[in-house]
Amino acid sequence: MSANVATLTVAAKDEIAEGVVALTLADPGGARLPDWTPGAHIDVVLPNGMTRQFSLCGDRWDTRVYRIGVLREPHGRGGSAYVHDVLRPGDLVGVGGPRNNFPLVPSAGYLFIAGGIGITPLLPMIHQADLLGAEWNLLYGGRRRASMAFRERLAGYGGRVHLRPEDESGLLDVPAWLGTPRPGVRVYCCGPPPLLAAVQAAFRSWPAHALRTERFTAGAQDAPAREEPFDVELRRSGGTVTVGPDRSVLDAVRRAGADVLSSCRQGTCGTCETTVLDGDPDHRDSILTDHERAANDCMFPCVSRSRTDRLVLDL
Repeated sequence: MSANVATLTVAAKDEIAEGVVALTLADPGGARLPDWTPGAHIDVVLPNGMTRQFSLCGDRWDTRVYRIGVLREPHGRGGSAYVHDVLRPGDLVGVGGPRNNFPLVPSAGYLFIAGGIGITPLLPMIHQADLLGAEWNLLYGGRRRASMAFRERLAGYGGRVHLRPEDESGLLDVPAWLGTPRPGVRVYCCGPPPLLAAVQAAFRSWPAHALRTERFTAGAQDAPAREEPFDVELRRSGGTVTVGPDRSVLDAVRRAGADVLSSCRQGTCGTCETTVLDGDPDHRDSILTDHERAANDCMFPCVSRSRTDRLVLDL
């Protein structure tokens, strides 16, 4: 297991909605866990070797445990099924992170939009916004009420929380929810691709910087900037590897001996983030903003490639 991965124990496992379980993870010796901020996630290395990303949804001030919610994905790659069917309290898992690609920025007001298990990263944001006295409202959609996790926890916020089960209310009316742009209001959305597409379509009259989204699946990408092979230098280990069009940078550097943790392999989770020391990456992730891409100081080698003949990575 990577040196950047800690070993934690499953302290509790609870079913909190149809198809959703909550896991509580703790250090086996009771040690304090690394701090985190709203929007952060961890990488969980399961006993069967699978690595999956989950948003932290507990109390960030409780430094002894991490809490995550796991939706059973019938058509997934098997990680959620393992959590639901095999993982038990007392089992050990590896945990990388926390890391945050979806940070809550200071604002006078917030509109939160969640679809299904997309509620998880928004829960700590709502708690933080409430502590700070910011104006906020949550629109939370799901297929049916029984499948919508953390309803009881949200009930304490009263009328600021708007539950919209699809079998009762239909699809979320995103344009009506967003309304006209308001100065000082930030919009945070997490959910399945159709919801994100609806939010982005309805956001055209808003300033682009006011919207932050987190994706479960990768967004559409243009063709790679180049089809020719390129070299990747691993500065710390001293090796160089050639990456052809049929291989990812991640697979190439791993074959060369680099220890890079990864999870989604779609450029959505940020687990494999790597520092770029030289060269011009072809950013193909769904995480970085345009400003962050222009800096060219990091990349996600699971999907991103190179615009130049050579990249130098801090590996």
